Formats: sequence, C-alpha cells, structure tokens
Amino acid sequence: MKERLFCQSCGMPLDRAEDMGTEAGGAPSGEYCRDCYQAGAFTAPEATLEDMIALNLKFNEENGRPMGTRAEAEQMMRSWYPTLKRWRQG
Repeated sequence: MKERLFCQSCGMPLDRAEDMGTEAGGAPSGEYCRDCYQAGAFTAPEATLEDMIALNLKFNEENGRPMGTRAEAEQMMRSWYPTLKRWRQG
C-alpha cells in the first residue's frame, strides 16, 4: 500500500496531483500543497506555526469540524504540526 503524503506545512492530504504545490521549474512538489507552496516558495513565508494553527482551526470551524471539536483539533495540531518539515526545530 502506498504511503499517504501530507503537506509538510499545513497537513493537507496530497492525494491528488492537483493538490500539490509547485517547484520553481513547475514540477509538482511532493512535500507541500498548492495553498502553501507555489513556484518553489511558500505563499506566506512570514507565517508562523501559531498562524498555521489559527488558520486551520478557522478552516475546521467553517467546514463542519472535520478534525473534531475546536479543542480536539487544536490538540491534534499542537502535537502533529511541530513534526512537519516546515515547523520542525533543529
């Protein structure tokens, strides 16, 4: 079974080619989604981990809570996001 890929910035599943961001030469990025990464650069380079959590908590609320309640979603994000490539320390 193929390992599922997730955006290494926001956690979005990269199940379809159209979900993937692009590298500088236009090739699909296997690490980042279209919302976070275009033409080899982050779309919001100044964003912090806290910004990403706030953005995705808002998404969760506006889309019927697919990640659970606000508390559940925030707990998941605070444990998982720091392991993603963009936010990993050291």
